[in-house]
Amino acid sequence: MTLLAKALVALVALLHAGFLVIEMFFWNTPFGQRSFNLTPEFAAQSAVLAANQGLYNGFLAAGLVWSLIAPKHLAVPLQIFFLGCVVVAGMFGAATAKTSILFIQALPAAVALAAVLWTRDRS
Repeated sequence: MTLLAKALVALVALLHAGFLVIEMFFWNTPFGQRSFNLTPEFAAQSAVLAANQGLYNGFLAAGLVWSLIAPKHLAVPLQIFFLGCVVVAGMFGAATAKTSILFIQALPAAVALAAVLWTRDRS
């Protein structure tokens, strides 16, 4: 796998680790509220849901990190699965919550997935 594909997978993992931190630990702070354009009242009401969502983002990040350290025969299938999950989640989020999710979550994962698939086809 090329260094570029690995770097893109790592970037998506890092993004999702960041989402975990904001959603689980900073949701009720001014930073979290600015990040997601929330009122303090809505942030307080939705904090438990956000923490749950953050945990799922953490699982995506963990899976992508696993794919980067997994044996070669597992790496690409894991990357395809976890990046595919991120793309689908991003598309769903864009359709149901906020259009910008398409660009913040789905697009980086789609670019990483394309790099992984392109690299796989060249091996």
